[in-house]
Amino acid sequence: MTDGLLIGLITTGVTLCFLLGVPIFLVIGLWVVGTSMVIDFTLANIGVTLFQGLSFFGLLALPLFILTGDLINAAGIAKRLSDFAYSVLGWVRGGMGMATLGACGLFAAISGSNAGTTATIGSIMQPEMKKNGYDDRFSAATAASGGTVGIIIPPSIIFIVYGFMMNLSISDLFIAGMIPGAMMVLGMMVACHLVARRHGWGTLIPFKVKESAGFARKAYLGFATIGVVLYGIYSGKFSPTEAAAITVGFTLIAGLLITREISVFRLPAIMLRSGQIAGMLAPLIAISVVMQQLLSVLGAGQILEGFLNGLGNYYAILGACMVMILLAGMILESLPVTIILAPILAPIAQNAGVDPIHFSVIFLVGAAIGFVTPPFGLNLYVASSITGIPYLRLVRFVIPYFIALITCWLAISLWPPLSMFLVNL
Repeated sequence: MTDGLLIGLITTGVTLCFLLGVPIFLVIGLWVVGTSMVIDFTLANIGVTLFQGLSFFGLLALPLFILTGDLINAAGIAKRLSDFAYSVLGWVRGGMGMATLGACGLFAAISGSNAGTTATIGSIMQPEMKKNGYDDRFSAATAASGGTVGIIIPPSIIFIVYGFMMNLSISDLFIAGMIPGAMMVLGMMVACHLVARRHGWGTLIPFKVKESAGFARKAYLGFATIGVVLYGIYSGKFSPTEAAAITVGFTLIAGLLITREISVFRLPAIMLRSGQIAGMLAPLIAISVVMQQLLSVLGAGQILEGFLNGLGNYYAILGACMVMILLAGMILESLPVTIILAPILAPIAQNAGVDPIHFSVIFLVGAAIGFVTPPFGLNLYVASSITGIPYLRLVRFVIPYFIALITCWLAISLWPPLSMFLVNL
């Protein structure tokens, strides 16, 4: 029996395991171990690569930003941001769902993490949406979809990784992500409004300028946190990882001394929750890096490069790249998708005439859509874990948001000024 056939059988077997409910970490792990044995790749390499895959300084920001999210939640800051968003949007049908998406956009400017955004805003807004008459599955799907902008609206951990790998300016990448991130939020708001209007979900509240201004004043700590992160990174005062640490300190002091909703005795529980989420994500990132190494050994990169170069046409190459990014995002986390495909696709796209900064946004928006696309759909897993709703029950309710995100992605890809206007300015 040939190695190719054995690897095909292993792939089929682990796919069946996934369909039967085996956790994705174990599914990828089984494929990695089985494939390593088939190609006589030393199993000791798996342990070494698992460790090295997480030994990246930029990843230190991940648990720190997740902790920031939990501190903001515990301090009542995230709730104040959500209340402000609802006071502005509550007069529209689907206003609370739209406020959830708006809160995700605001929180993304603090956390830099899709999972952190989904977990924090979802834990606050999903119960509120349910009380407001929304279907609980749609509410969880809204939080999961809103979390996709966590890696697009700056600061973004993945933009840092991409810029480091492709030797691009991190500041330019952050600026390029602003308009596309806002566009994704607005697109999902439209989808939420249409679905809520069709089902009659949500209770409308009148818009009052004075009341909204009052909620804005109460949310000043949230806006201050966003300001600290953005000013520190864009001014060069500190790196994104340092920004994450400073933000943790800022939100901790705010919760202990200003809002006084955090007590010293609650800190262990808050940190435990953050550790649980980080502990769920870190193994997935590590095992995906091992998978990337094996795919490289199997020659997947050379096969893709030969195929794309054969297409010739600008739009054909760009379209093929987008399809590959989306398919990869369906089965892998954004970090390994970036590690695997960016070094292959970015030079090919640049040779075809796509601006490198523009392609970075195309690439990462496509990877972000993968967060709500089965079978992986990391944000769906996070939303499922915080709400207790089974993963497969959420999939149908994420479809309207998926359509909105795909529409935004196509617009971003076909109209470069959406990404490049602020960079050029």
